Amino acid sequence: MFRTHNCGQLRISNVGETVTLAGWIQYNRNLGGLTFIDLRDRFGITQLALNMETNPELTAQANQFGREYVIQATGVVTERSSKNKNNPTGDIEINVTELVLLNKSEIPPFTIEENTDGGEELRMKYRYLDLRRKPLQNNLILRHQLLQATRRYMSDNEFLEIETPFLIKSTPEGARDYVVPSRLHENQFYALPQSPQLFKQILMVGGYDRYFQIVKCFRDEDLRADRQPEFTQLDLEMSFIEQEDILVYIEGLVQYLFKEVKDVNLPPIIRMSYNDAMANYGSDKPDLRFDLKINYLNNLIDSATEFAPFKETLELPNGKIAGINIPNGAAMSRKQIDAYTDFVKEPHRGLKGLIWVKWNEDETITSSAAKFFEEGILKSWLNHFGASKGDMLLIGSGPKSKIEKSLGDLRLKIADDLNLKDKNKFAPLWVTDFPMFEWDEDKQIFNFMHHPFTSPRKEDMDKLLSDKGNVYAYAYDFVINGSEVGGGSIRIHNADIQAKVFEALGMTDEEAKDKFGFLLEALSFGAPPHGGLAFGFDRLCTIMCGVDSIRDVMAFPKNNAARDLMLDAPGTIDAAQRKELGL
Repeated sequence: MFRTHNCGQLRISNVGETVTLAGWIQYNRNLGGLTFIDLRDRFGITQLALNMETNPELTAQANQFGREYVIQATGVVTERSSKNKNNPTGDIEINVTELVLLNKSEIPPFTIEENTDGGEELRMKYRYLDLRRKPLQNNLILRHQLLQATRRYMSDNEFLEIETPFLIKSTPEGARDYVVPSRLHENQFYALPQSPQLFKQILMVGGYDRYFQIVKCFRDEDLRADRQPEFTQLDLEMSFIEQEDILVYIEGLVQYLFKEVKDVNLPPIIRMSYNDAMANYGSDKPDLRFDLKINYLNNLIDSATEFAPFKETLELPNGKIAGINIPNGAAMSRKQIDAYTDFVKEPHRGLKGLIWVKWNEDETITSSAAKFFEEGILKSWLNHFGASKGDMLLIGSGPKSKIEKSLGDLRLKIADDLNLKDKNKFAPLWVTDFPMFEWDEDKQIFNFMHHPFTSPRKEDMDKLLSDKGNVYAYAYDFVINGSEVGGGSIRIHNADIQAKVFEALGMTDEEAKDKFGFLLEALSFGAPPHGGLAFGFDRLCTIMCGVDSIRDVMAFPKNNAARDLMLDAPGTIDAAQRKELGL
């Protein structure tokens, strides 16, 4: 063994013991007659002490060592005269009697410290160095704890962990597949799974009743802070259950994980329909750590108003006049208000502008639309929004879809500006009753909102072919702090209904048989009622660690261009490989 103890283990009770430590040099401080080395491993940091007067050769040797050198040190544990209360080992140090250089190190391109001077791209290129930093180590330790707690809970509740294949058939599941050419079958391809969806349904047909898997999935889609080409999800499926059974079970799982891993008691997990989430928060994954709820003014606006933006909106089939009350917003400057106005006018949001109404501290009411609305009307708006003295309303108008998108985004921007997103606060909820289909404006067709195996509600079955826009599903998303952590549904377990859904999506019988013939056949052999959910494991880790990007909870992530900067992947393959694969 290279060591008798790790660098976070020794305490005042170990004084007098001879020990051997091994690790990396965090700091090497040459103070003339004395040299102090902070020795680090993943367990902590221990100070080594060397004295030029009592051991000149050893001290001179130590003075040659640089940062990130790997060394082994043997010595006697002694009590420090100048203690470090911020370090668990800060009461002791090691008076070194032997020192062995295990490996040299080049000068690191960034500091291996909590607050490093390295940018993200540089740290991803030298990921093996970044992995030595304490914040990343803490995140990966929490991830490990979460993995173990998840497996305990699932196993204790009679779930079987069953592995499913990585080389499968390409099927439409909402994102692009990563495809793998087959050497044995020229011009044919496997796909890497976007999820084990079909396999877990097949397992339910096979009678396994409760399945789970912590599994890698792959999606070739545009990246952002909460997306990666390959990601980990907790996948589960249950037989002979209804939607409420799954919601209650998952609530128990999540509450257990937060208590077990972070010693946090989650608040009650509320339920909210998709339509209410969109109307009140402009998002199907609302962040409930703060209020800033969207309120609507249609019923308080006279259709004969001379204010053109409102008049035009009221003439639209689904026009909405709505806004947000900002607590203490009356103190905001015109520059801040103009910035919010420009924000909602950006092309992908598309509002024409905002008006503001301030309830000032001196009790006066002022507004950018005061020319068109009397003070009494403005006051009625403030009361409708539940505003108080010192608050400000920001109000927009337009088609329902643009109002929800714009004010939902504005709500989040205001929360960022006012520091309302407390990372130590957790606001979980279920969003339920999703539409079965969503309209694709570009292709002018209906697509599935979750996936084509989601069961329509019983009362909407007869609308599948005639009124797709009003078909709702037994689908549900689990949301924490504005992040969709999990999503699932009750599945279709009847082959005839599944075929009807494929028809509603525009598939011919031949297409459905080619893509999903095995599923339709399996459902015809006595498939039980079943449903499930997939948790984005990386996203859950991100929230529990209080970081902004899933890259910070993954050991080897890709960058925003889907590249591994350390391996320089993806890369080319040689001509012989291409020929073998028929490419």
